[in-house]
Amino acid sequence: MTFYDKLETRSADERALWQAAELPAAIARAGTAPALARILGDVAPDQVTTREALAKLPVIRKSELSEAQKRTPPFGGFTTRPAPDFENVFQSPGPIYEPGRRGEDWWRLGRFLHAAGVGRGDIIHNCFGYHLTPAGMMFESAARAVGAATLPAGTGQTELQVRAAVDIGTTVYAGTPDYLKIMLDKAEELGERLSFTRAVVSGGALFPSLRQGYADRGIATTQCYATADLGLIAYESPAMEGMIVDERVIVEIVRPGTGDPVPEGEVGEVVVTTLNPDYPLVRFATGDLSAVLPGVSPCGRTNMRIKGWMGRADQTTKIKGMFVRPEQVAALVARHPEISRARVVADRSGDMDVMTVLLETGADDAARYEGTVLDTLKLRGRVELVAPGSLPNDGKVIEDRRSYD
Repeated sequence: MTFYDKLETRSADERALWQAAELPAAIARAGTAPALARILGDVAPDQVTTREALAKLPVIRKSELSEAQKRTPPFGGFTTRPAPDFENVFQSPGPIYEPGRRGEDWWRLGRFLHAAGVGRGDIIHNCFGYHLTPAGMMFESAARAVGAATLPAGTGQTELQVRAAVDIGTTVYAGTPDYLKIMLDKAEELGERLSFTRAVVSGGALFPSLRQGYADRGIATTQCYATADLGLIAYESPAMEGMIVDERVIVEIVRPGTGDPVPEGEVGEVVVTTLNPDYPLVRFATGDLSAVLPGVSPCGRTNMRIKGWMGRADQTTKIKGMFVRPEQVAALVARHPEISRARVVADRSGDMDVMTVLLETGADDAARYEGTVLDTLKLRGRVELVAPGSLPNDGKVIEDRRSYD
């Protein structure tokens, strides 16, 4: 087995020393972007040398980015260079605008392709979109980084895609997990056989049955976790045990609605600090849930591993006509040190919404917390005390059990 570079096999001490040097430089660069300078305030970059120090900085949410872009288009003051200095400007749903650069694998997905065994001699059938959104360019940049050729196929026109794949002999599929099945089924319908031996996928759920179906057709499929804002966050290796965090980002798992890191193994929201000098997002909340896996990957890569996508952290729910947000649940917990976790459950009784607030605590007087519930959630609800550690480890702080069937 070969590694992409020496960064992948560093010891924990080596990685901590590297972060101690990189983090202050990244915070200093971020301070040259107007919006980030306002968010960071008077933070001294040379004091941010550890993950613990990083965890004291504010979390940036996509809603803040979107609002800033409306005020200061196109990037809202979050980049360290003006828009004309980037080779590309992309638009994602929202709309959110993202910068892009060519050369040196700006989004860093080359590490993922290398781990998947893609390299020189391969031709990648790139079915990610090339129009407006950056995914197509992200994977094309990665292909150049590992020496592979690319067919810029984009999406749609499946029969033409099959024809091109057969004529060119593309060896690797890149795209969403489900579109590969559409291509394979179309090829079978046309009496053709595709030459794919590997698939590198993202942007959708790779269900075990789907992965196994591809394996039965001789296609080894691995997935990565990446976003248009941050580039590569984490990726699978052939070991297939969780997703390994990229070497140029720092990932934290925090309790939804807060910026507080959770213990290893507990489900929470993925927050990422990217060391990209052009777009240095600091503690950017992805809105996705995951958890840290203990230990290191059997493949020999030593960085932190996460379980992969486990749902959405933005659980804002309307109950009795009022929105209840994760931040409000976090505020409820913060008011009472003896409460370790809370969970708001929305249900129905006849045609009426009902709200139950489950509190993990050793206390035994539920009535004591009714005033705080009303004050923080702006709604009355039944308070139920449960034993510490009894709430599910699924990252949910608001659960909607209502059915409208």
